Amino acid sequence: MQDILTIAGLSKTYASGFQALHGVDLAIRRGEIFALLGPNGAGKTTLIGIVCGIVRATAGSVSVDGHDIVRGWRAARSLIGLVPQELTTDAFETVWATVSFSRGLFGKAPDPAHIERVLRSLSLWEKKDSKIITLSGGMKRRLLIAKALSHEPRLLFLDEPTAGVDVELRRDMWQLVRTLRDTGVTVILTTHYIEEAEDMADRIGVISQGRLILVEDKAELMRKLGKKQLTLALAQPLAALPAALAGRALQLSADGQTLTYTYDTRGSGAGIDALLRELAVAGIAFKDLQTTQSSLEDIFVSLVHREPDRAGAAA
Repeated sequence: MQDILTIAGLSKTYASGFQALHGVDLAIRRGEIFALLGPNGAGKTTLIGIVCGIVRATAGSVSVDGHDIVRGWRAARSLIGLVPQELTTDAFETVWATVSFSRGLFGKAPDPAHIERVLRSLSLWEKKDSKIITLSGGMKRRLLIAKALSHEPRLLFLDEPTAGVDVELRRDMWQLVRTLRDTGVTVILTTHYIEEAEDMADRIGVISQGRLILVEDKAELMRKLGKKQLTLALAQPLAALPAALAGRALQLSADGQTLTYTYDTRGSGAGIDALLRELAVAGIAFKDLQTTQSSLEDIFVSLVHREPDRAGAAA
């Protein structure tokens, strides 16, 4: 699939000496939903700011659909829509006027039909003549998305778009994102709601301490790094594991009532049948069993916690 965004060797050091990005390389496929995950201060907003022309890079290059963001900034910027974290709008302007003005900033001819479609899709049509100061927080968040979509971008950045938004509005927003993706718009989102990334994204990127530590298809990431656990509720408590089971990745609970077996999702059942036979031979009976699988949040936490160790080892 053709890439719409190409980032090569991107670094950013601020005047204070703080290096926010360290040689980031990233290619975003046309028409995908890409989730960029990372803790606060990881470099997500700096990366987005550079691509959108708000922050100047120290080193590296960025191109949007073949247009360099420095040499061809006008063409590149016209393809990008940004929904920022902060609610920064003219409080005394009307919804219709501010969205129409945003379109004009990109040199687009007036298109009332497009503005109407955007406002209706975000449930803002009935508020089109309302002043922004009268809108609720959720409505203002929708308005930021409307402004970002006003000039028909092909690459849309959503920087924490559902922060402080109620569940119903969050669901509406993600339905809109899916619709945009279906029309060919590429969406890059950052979110603290990792379940949203797990539900929405085609690929996942994890950034930590200014370094992109992983980019992977979501399904492949879950397959590679996900773990499954088989938990057995024992019929009779055990004082200790039999020596014959010492080679198994088994953990006995403190009260001796449950056994937990952790295995890699890449294995086909990871020898569960053999394990159950070995338990039977050892005279260990169980009355119930259940399996659980790592979530994307589990994987994210393990990656981010592991990264400082890598950096320390490299030093």
